[in-house]
Amino acid sequence: MVNVSDFAAESKLVEYAAYLAVFLATYIVARMLLSEEEKNAAQENLADLRNRKSSSKLVQITRPFFTQYVVPMVRGKKYWDSRRIEYRRRLITAGLREDLTPDEFIAYKFFLIAFFPIVGLILNAGGFTDLAWYTIIGAGLAGFFYPDFWVKGLITRRQKQILKSMPFVVDLLSLSTEAGLDFIGAIQKVVDKAASSPLIDELGQMLREIKVGSSRSDALREMSNRIGMTEVNSFVAILISADQMGASIGKILRQQSDQIRSERLLRAEKEGAKAASKVLLPSVMFLLPAVLLMVAGPFVLAFFKGN
Repeated sequence: MVNVSDFAAESKLVEYAAYLAVFLATYIVARMLLSEEEKNAAQENLADLRNRKSSSKLVQITRPFFTQYVVPMVRGKKYWDSRRIEYRRRLITAGLREDLTPDEFIAYKFFLIAFFPIVGLILNAGGFTDLAWYTIIGAGLAGFFYPDFWVKGLITRRQKQILKSMPFVVDLLSLSTEAGLDFIGAIQKVVDKAASSPLIDELGQMLREIKVGSSRSDALREMSNRIGMTEVNSFVAILISADQMGASIGKILRQQSDQIRSERLLRAEKEGAKAASKVLLPSVMFLLPAVLLMVAGPFVLAFFKGN
């Protein structure tokens, strides 16, 4: 005769086992789905990294490596908070807003510490070069500071391009406002019609900020901070003052265009004066001995032959 209590206990055991089996099956399926999603997300991120363009071929080639292996070691570390602010400002000023994030830039610096020596060792192993050990170590140190010099060079070149294009752009803004457009409409017209340049890109970014709710003065100040030039800072300060006082923007733009051209002419004359002083030393070192040799050489030869 079957004991009812034993049968009930076995039923409970089977029920618990069924619950456990369902739980395990659900967990395994969910884990598989999450794993597949993580894999797809990683592939999408990797594809996105590969599709992101950069002005540097070295960044383009090495990006999948330092973003995948070095960035996670940098991201979220409070030690780099102050550096992140500084690097973000420098990257924006250099026009690398879309190229690198501050964390990626820090990771890039650390990655090059190992990358440059590895390249040197590979070249040595292949017989292409015969670099000494201290040169390879020095390449690692140079790798850490190379991104800073690269960004500094981009900032200098970009600021020169902005300074060169400022009179032309200000003239276009002045003509547009004198033709009846308001200041924002004039900027939009210039951005649409003018050839692409760093200054045009910054004006376009300023328009986008205004469209999402920033005031005109805040957008102008933000553009000035991004560019980081004294000339642009003065220009923006005058525009903000004129806007607040209700002065004629067209007249202000015309005056600023003339002033920028005058300052550029003075700067060119100053650089020309510097060039003259820089040429003096090489002239004395290399040209003067040659001239003296040509002038005094025949007399010296005649003197010795006469003896």
